[in-house]
Amino acid sequence: MGVSVPGDVVVALRTAGCVFAEDEAALLLEAAAGDQARLAALVAQRVAGTPLEYLLGWVEFRGLRIGVRPGVFVPRQRTAFMVEQALATVAPGNQQVCVVDLCCGCGALGLTAATELTARGHTVELAAADIDPVAVACARENLAPLHAPVFAGDLFDALPRDLRGRIEVLLANTPYVPSDRVAEMPPEAREHEPLVALDGGTDGLAVFRRVAADAADWLAPGGTVAVEVSTGQLDSARAILSGHGLPTRVAESAEHYATVVLGTKPLRAVHH
Repeated sequence: MGVSVPGDVVVALRTAGCVFAEDEAALLLEAAAGDQARLAALVAQRVAGTPLEYLLGWVEFRGLRIGVRPGVFVPRQRTAFMVEQALATVAPGNQQVCVVDLCCGCGALGLTAATELTARGHTVELAAADIDPVAVACARENLAPLHAPVFAGDLFDALPRDLRGRIEVLLANTPYVPSDRVAEMPPEAREHEPLVALDGGTDGLAVFRRVAADAADWLAPGGTVAVEVSTGQLDSARAILSGHGLPTRVAESAEHYATVVLGTKPLRAVHH
């Protein structure tokens, strides 16, 4: 950045356990914009455990700076792999693509998917939904430049009926941490992010099951739902999607520590 970072800031962050103390210090310095009192306040909050993204007001995701605010789920870098895999299912010749970001949080997945598909020459119809009001407000702000609606409500119940049977890319970043493992998550997550975005029920797949149960009705023929799971949930996730008429494939990335299961609605043959 060309600006020297005060050594005491780096030391304070490193002592607090921040692995990338130098990088974080530089970002906080940028956010403080020369105001030393503000810098001190930001460092104090970070040392106390406030997520860096809340202090900056943004997270970088697939090359974009996306707005976040306290109380909203912060998209994980590994989830970029899920977006990549979902976009790979879109045929180059498919001019108009309907994308839905379910459990959207700040809207990062939908925003990057639409931005990248548009850059490839597709026309994108994007919608997003979340049950958490903080997430809905944040996503509406992020998706406003794309004029994409963000709906408040429970999964598919939030979506307008005219999307049924038309979705070609369904991004569903459902919570998948088993309820009894939430307490083991880093304090940054469990103390600051909404529980509804973390807790996936007894086996971590409670919300996933509900998405899988209705996905085929909402997908267009040939459309795909993409969901991130843990490796230990993979067999169950595949069986659930297959059981609802969605043949699956699995994508794993050692680089991103990410496991994604994708279910695609078959192209129905017309019989006379």
